[in-house]
Parts: sequence; C-alpha cells; structure tokens
Amino acid sequence: MKTLADVLTRAAASPQAVTFIDARGGEERVAYVAVADRARAAAAMLRKHGVEPQERVGIILPTSIGFFDAFFGCIIAGAVPVPLYPPTRLGRLDEYHERTAQMLRSVDAKLVITDGRAGKVIGNTMLAAQPARGWLDVRELTRDMVAVMRPTLGEDDIAFVQFSSGTTGAPKPIVLTHRQILSNVTAILGAIDEAYPLAAPERHSCVSWLPLYHDMGLIGCVLAALAYPGELTLLGPETFVTDPVRWLRTISEKRATISAAPSFAYSLCLERIDETELVGVNLSSWRVGLNGAEPVAPAVMTRFSERFARRGLRPETLTPVYGLAEATLAVTFSDLKGKWSVSRFDTQKLAGEGVAVPDEEGMQLVALGRPLPSIQLRIASEDGVGLAENTLGRIQIRGPSVTRGYLGEPPRAVDAWLDTGDTGFIHGGELFVYGRTKDIIVLRGRKYAPQDIEHAVSAVPGVRAGCVAAVGITGPEGEELHVFVEHARGKTIDEAAVRDAIGSATGFNELRVVVLEPGTLPRTSSGKISRSDTARRFRAGTLTPPAPLSMLKLGITALRSKLAMVKTRSGT
Repeated sequence: MKTLADVLTRAAASPQAVTFIDARGGEERVAYVAVADRARAAAAMLRKHGVEPQERVGIILPTSIGFFDAFFGCIIAGAVPVPLYPPTRLGRLDEYHERTAQMLRSVDAKLVITDGRAGKVIGNTMLAAQPARGWLDVRELTRDMVAVMRPTLGEDDIAFVQFSSGTTGAPKPIVLTHRQILSNVTAILGAIDEAYPLAAPERHSCVSWLPLYHDMGLIGCVLAALAYPGELTLLGPETFVTDPVRWLRTISEKRATISAAPSFAYSLCLERIDETELVGVNLSSWRVGLNGAEPVAPAVMTRFSERFARRGLRPETLTPVYGLAEATLAVTFSDLKGKWSVSRFDTQKLAGEGVAVPDEEGMQLVALGRPLPSIQLRIASEDGVGLAENTLGRIQIRGPSVTRGYLGEPPRAVDAWLDTGDTGFIHGGELFVYGRTKDIIVLRGRKYAPQDIEHAVSAVPGVRAGCVAAVGITGPEGEELHVFVEHARGKTIDEAAVRDAIGSATGFNELRVVVLEPGTLPRTSSGKISRSDTARRFRAGTLTPPAPLSMLKLGITALRSKLAMVKTRSGT
C-alpha cells in the first residue's frame, strides 16, 4: 500500500466494518466495501463542484459516516482534506469563528464540507473565510452514488493537513504525505502485532470515542483499523462525556483489544462511573490501552489499573505513549506486554541543574518508553548538541513519518532534526517528558514543569479533575507563579491546601492561587488546557466563565466544560 486510497481499497476487500453508536445506543454498521463505494461517489460530487487535485477542502463534521464520505472522497478525488473541529460554545462563537476562519485562510481552502446544523451556525457568519467554491452540505456528497476514476496519487503527494493543537500558540497547518502517514501507521501496527500476534480467524478490533479531527482518533484509530484491517467501533465524544461507562461497556460488548485516550479520560471514568453501572462489564479482552496526547498522570494510572482490575483489566493494558502531530502521531511506546512504570527524581536537581537523579522521595514521572523502530530520538542542548542520558534538554526527532514542515513554509531538510517543543531526558533507555519548552516556569533561577504543579493540585479536595493551569506571569519582581484552578460543582477549595500541595511537590510556595468557576479555563481544539491563552486572558481581565454550551455536536474542546452540567443532571 502506497497511498490512503490503497488502504481503503484493501480494506474494502475484507468483511470488516465500522460501526457508529449514537447517543441513544443505536448502531449503524457500515462495511468497508460500502465506505469505499460512498467515497467514490463523494469524489465524483467533489469533482462536479470543481475541486481539483491537491486543492484543500475543509471538513467540519462530527463523528459519522458523513465524515468518512468527506475525508475519503477528498482522498480519492486527489484533493487534500483538512479536518477542523465543529462549533462548541454559544458564548465563544466569535472566538471560534475567528480561529476557524484563520485556519481556513491559512490552508487556502477552496471548499468547506459541513452538516446542516453546523452550517447554519458558521456558514453565514464567517464571511471573511468564504471559500472559492462555497460551503457544501455533507448529505449532497453521496446523493447520486456515481463513481469516479481517481487521479494518480503519489506516495509523496500531500494526503491531508492536520493542525497542531495550539497549546502554546496559534494552531499550525502540518503537511503530511501518504508516505509519512503510512510509515507511522505501519510502525504502530507492527508494535502491536509484535506484542500480541493473533492467528486467523482472530483479529484485533478497536473502540474509540476520540474526535476524528484529532490525530489520535483519525490516524491512531480510523486509519490504523483500515490498514490492518479490523473492526472499528466509534462513539461520539459527546457520548463519552455524558456517560463515560459507555466507553468501557462498548469495549466489553465488542470484545475490543485496542482503545486509546488521553489521561483525563481515565480520570473521568474514575470520577463518574458508579460500581452499579459496571455490572456485566468484562475488560479482559482489552490488550492495548494507549494513554497519550497530554501529560500522563501517575496517580490516575495507578487508580484506574487497581479499580478496573476487578473487571478483568490486565495489569499491562495501560500503555503510556508519546507523540505529536508533526510526527504524524506516535513517537514512543512503553512496553506493550509489561506493566507501565513510574520513577522518582530529585526535584531540586532536575529544576536547578537539569540533571535527572533518582530519589525515592522525589517527583514522579511516567516512563513513556522507547522510540518506534522508524523513529530516531535524541535530547539536545539549546544549540542543538546531543546530550547524555539523565540530562534534561530539548526532545528532538527525525524519521520517515516526521513532517517536513508547515503549509506555506519552506520544507525542512529530509535528515534534519525536528524540535518537538518539549523538554525531557532519557533514563534507563526510556523517555521521560518534563514539559513544554514555552510553558516551563523559571522561578529564582530554577525551572519547573507546569504539569508537576498541576498534578499536585489536582489531588486537593474540591478541585475539578484535570482543570488546573500553572503559568508564569511576569510581574515587578520577575516571573511569578500563578495557579488557576476550577472548583468542582458545589465544592470549595482551600487555598492553603493548594499551596501546601505545591510546596510538597516542588519545594516552592510563593505563588498566587486563582479559583475559577467550572468551564472557565480556555482549551485547545484537542481538549488540552491552553496555558498561553490562560495567561493572556488573565492579563486582559477576560478570564471569565463561558456562556451555556451549544446544543450542537460537541468536540473534545467542550468535553470537560460539559462535565459539570452532566454531574448536576445525574445528581452525582
């Protein structure tokens, strides 16, 4: 297989399918052969609308067969799909319009495909981003079901553009070719097959609720399932946040072997799932539970493993990983057949000297494993010199799945190292991530990773899980630590307890604590808290709670904001 069109053709020859589960539990199973037929019809409609090979097409759709129609229709037509997240918050539509318009302009999208409801919200209000060929309702794509001959695709043609999450700045359009995507997908499947080879007729299967505009959901789940090919079951992200037990129950019912999620999802399951909801749930089939896309919280991993062991969860299932959109997706995997591990390091030496020294009383960091066979990884100094093991530095990567650059910018040299923007170190041959370079907080000459502060605060009673942002804000005396924390619905937070938790974790307790209402902290399109936006809004005096959420389909950006309302309705 050389292109994503080849992947779809190969999957269509198998009896496997994708199953969509809606919010009410209804299922729609679509065989891969039907997915391919619909994609060819969609390609014909795109060509009818004048879309040319390599033109960019924006896709603003929820998890549905319509997303498959639009995405693979673009691929077969030779166009370049650009998945974007749907509108979420009524109170921040202006902000959404501005960011989405900026993204559409940055890729010079000639057409935007969306559904009827989203189109009513965004189509007439984003005049500054009107594409040359307009807006197309996804239902039109398969109206005629007339196939089209696909143009010749090359391995090094652009397959699609995915935006970075925008954690430390504006999202950037990352160019990914067919060769780069398939290199990463092949490496992921190879790692799983090496650890858990299945002899026919057994096959791996995947369950996912991750949004399809995000690399972990689109590449790690959809494209990997098609390339394998294996059964794929998809829930919408709004279904997961409303009723997180549906994720685990679906894994149990489908006897799925693979499912992935960021750390906050495992935390949400711990908080929101009652034991009475788990009757009949059996997680023994779950072999690979990838945990990535945001910092991995050791305490959450421990609690999840221990609690759900009673439901058949294997000790080795949870698998911390490291990746980024610029690498297509995956960079490192921890041992798939071994239990994940945590190490403790001297806080002061790591923060002050940049040296990782084991310390039984020090800070906890999760081992993220070793690079996939196709990826090279090193730790480098500020001037690009490779550093020795146990030395803190910049994480850099290179390999066949690493992008050569961003749309509209000169490409990087093929063998050049890509700076990930993260800092970390190698210990015992495994990667440990310390923090985002731009987010590192410098206090009295020492460097602190914000997630260490945030993890410590998350354990304080009354704190809303995963809703903490630690940022350094320049004041009269230099950089000052500000910790923004949302309280759980109906709960209060003892600021002294927050200070004590941070002091125990870092040895530093000169800080300002800002307690916020649930749903206040700004997030990126992939659901991560945006520390840079938090600091910017605080300085501007606009860090205020959002208006009620839209009833449109929710993207992962709104997942944690929706949680507070869900808790209130359910009485938990």
